[in-house]
Amino acid sequence: MLARVANNLFWMGRYIERAEHIARYMNVNYFSSLDAPNQLSQSRQFVLRSMLFMVGDPVPDDSIKLEEESVLYDIGLNPEKFYSILSSIKAARENANSSRDLISTELYESLNKFYHFVVNYPTDTFVKTNLYDFTVNVTEMIAVLRGKIRGTLLHDEVYAIIMMGVNIERAIQITRIINTKYNDALLAKGSYGDTFAHSFEWTTLLKCAESYDMMRRLYKKSPTSTSTLEFLLLNGRCPRSFMNCINQVYKHILEIDKKVEYSKHSTAFMVGKIRSEFEFKQIEEIQEDIQGNLNMILNKMFKISENMEKEFFHY
Repeated sequence: MLARVANNLFWMGRYIERAEHIARYMNVNYFSSLDAPNQLSQSRQFVLRSMLFMVGDPVPDDSIKLEEESVLYDIGLNPEKFYSILSSIKAARENANSSRDLISTELYESLNKFYHFVVNYPTDTFVKTNLYDFTVNVTEMIAVLRGKIRGTLLHDEVYAIIMMGVNIERAIQITRIINTKYNDALLAKGSYGDTFAHSFEWTTLLKCAESYDMMRRLYKKSPTSTSTLEFLLLNGRCPRSFMNCINQVYKHILEIDKKVEYSKHSTAFMVGKIRSEFEFKQIEEIQEDIQGNLNMILNKMFKISENMEKEFFHY
């Protein structure tokens, strides 16, 4: 396989996963605010700032009044914004085009259909009345794409490269979402007698990660900062957790790099090191410096991605 083609497959997986997380965050964050128990979490400005913070375009000045339709357009359908859902789907399709002979017809047709759905979606309708319809359709179509990846491709190096992209991006996006809701929880100041640990934002966070029901089933109590962070960072059985993502990345990197011993500069070594670190990490250690640990995870995942491109995809 050409390095260029492998790089395209890797980024196709990343862009698909990125679009899904942004769409789900928009949906859950926007509509959860309607049921929020405190005034700040209900504020539309608070919700819009949270969305922009999550996609990496924070508003530095709290006095700036955001236009709802403008923010929704930028995050959803603005082709000029690198973080928009449209930009991600367009990039995923372009990467798929250049590796067409290695993926199945079923996968490509589903991605192409998805692309045309997003590109042709009426902007005025989206920003005024159809945020829910658009974001639900995006998440459902990406679920179909995942099914096509798992169900129609050979589980060989091509599959491993795509799934590495998917899981690296999922780890990054879930950490971004945790970081955003952590900051929101600090600002919202809770509503159940606790200024932080019992904030409504932890419930919103779990719903953004499609993990609320399973977290309640496991812990059998309402979400707190401790249980939510433990579930989404350290629980290897939660499909959306950082621990599960890094386990999957390690599994797939071994499919590509089958050396018996790994250099300390290799991607496999870097992935194995952070995997081992978090396998034995306690939630109390993370809570000592939540922000620092989240930044550390993001920095390491960016370095793993960069190292992977240098090691396997350099051309």
